[in-house]
Amino acid sequence: MEQQLTPTESLRLIETMIGQAKQSFSRISFFFLLWGFLLIAAMLATYLLRDLGPAMAQGLPWGIAGLAGGLISAVRGASLGRKEVVSNPMDGIVGAVWAAFVITLLLTIVGGATKGMDPGPGITILTGLPTFLTGRIMRFRPLVLGGVLFWAIGTAMFFVQDRAVLCVLYCCAMLFGYIVPGAMLKRQEDGLRPA
Repeated sequence: MEQQLTPTESLRLIETMIGQAKQSFSRISFFFLLWGFLLIAAMLATYLLRDLGPAMAQGLPWGIAGLAGGLISAVRGASLGRKEVVSNPMDGIVGAVWAAFVITLLLTIVGGATKGMDPGPGITILTGLPTFLTGRIMRFRPLVLGGVLFWAIGTAMFFVQDRAVLCVLYCCAMLFGYIVPGAMLKRQEDGLRPA
């Protein structure tokens, strides 16, 4: 027969799960920092190479960043998976959110490329979803705000034609949506490590 938890015990259980999730999730700071820097580099390269032809200016930097980031993320994720003794249930939820994001992202890029459309604004808006949800699940306000920032900047990008302004907007989204929260998570992670 199942034992009913008192409200106090239920609250303690929830707080314990959130604490475990925060400790578990703090290791994802690496991924936010990695992707933030890679995607800023891709945007800056795209801007600087804009006059060298459509393939060079638009696809190549993003392809290189995507392949490098995907490879580094896979190696790092596999390494972290081997080190993790116990998997937290929240890990699976966050993993599913980001997996769904990557699939949707790739479909959006392919669809936009076949129609000759710039997928940048849509992708920036789309990036807000997993960032926001990860922040809510972790109860980590900087990621929640990062998600909101991606939505706002992505929406603004639909109304901007100037390439320099688009570059600045996108880099700001990455800086304040990924890098700053990633650095804050890293600081928190360092505080959670045993001495």
